[in-house]
Amino acid sequence: MYFLTDEERQRLLKGILPKSRSLEIAQELRGWNWHQPPLEPVYDIPLAVYEIAGKYCSTGRDIYLRRIQHLRAAPNKDMIMGSAFHETLASILVRAKRLIYLHGVDNLRQILKELPEPPQGIVERRKHDLSTEDCTELERRVSTIHEFEVARLSTRIQDTVAKQPYIKEDSLVATAIPVMIEQRLDGSFLGLSQMLSADAFVLPEPMIMDLKYGEPRQFHKLGTAGYALVMESLYEYPVNLGCVVYLNFNGDRITVSKDIHIIDDELRQRFMEERDQKARMIYEEIDPGVAKDCYPACPFRKHCK
Repeated sequence: MYFLTDEERQRLLKGILPKSRSLEIAQELRGWNWHQPPLEPVYDIPLAVYEIAGKYCSTGRDIYLRRIQHLRAAPNKDMIMGSAFHETLASILVRAKRLIYLHGVDNLRQILKELPEPPQGIVERRKHDLSTEDCTELERRVSTIHEFEVARLSTRIQDTVAKQPYIKEDSLVATAIPVMIEQRLDGSFLGLSQMLSADAFVLPEPMIMDLKYGEPRQFHKLGTAGYALVMESLYEYPVNLGCVVYLNFNGDRITVSKDIHIIDDELRQRFMEERDQKARMIYEEIDPGVAKDCYPACPFRKHCK
């Protein structure tokens, strides 16, 4: 899911990457300048990236209800499905790395033999929150994701070993699976939560990747911008690229599309404005009002109507 196709890699290498390198990002919008405006936090309200970037509720009243009114809402079906898909993907990628270290490059056959073993407990942990029909649907889709990723990982591992016959375990992992999964980040320099988790970070580019289930939304790019700023604040190297990976299903087939984008000044500015606006809303306990375009799947919908 996080690996680029040949066409996507060509588009990245010949178009987006050179453009990102030539683009001058305003220094005051680099994460490492977190100690001065406009990045310096105004309010002592640590927010999660999803709270800032998640604009499904156009007024942000979902955050007001959760943070100020202290209401809790059960996750909807799409949220439960999405979390299961994230866990499935993380599970297979981490498992592939573990098997390489466990068995070593010389036992490639054993690695490939054990790789297809399905992850345990992903559906079971969610069955109490889903109907029987939805649970069956989730089980089928988790299996589809697993089979899709196993096939791609097997090919990448075998191709890498075929090209580099003297490769060792650590290099095989870095070359065949160059993705850091669910990297934990401390966003406190930017007034964000200390316990952030980026879906994936691709090392060679470097590029923040965010997995979404459902229709593309323009504000999804705010998430990659937020994590890029945090990475810059922590490690002081530029992160100019983001990629939103859209996962959907067509029957029992997976469809995947990727929105690779440059994290430019405008995107960085929009993220910081959203941070300041939502932090102020919480600090001053401002009710932003019910959204006119309230989306049907909002878990707080019954509290607004």
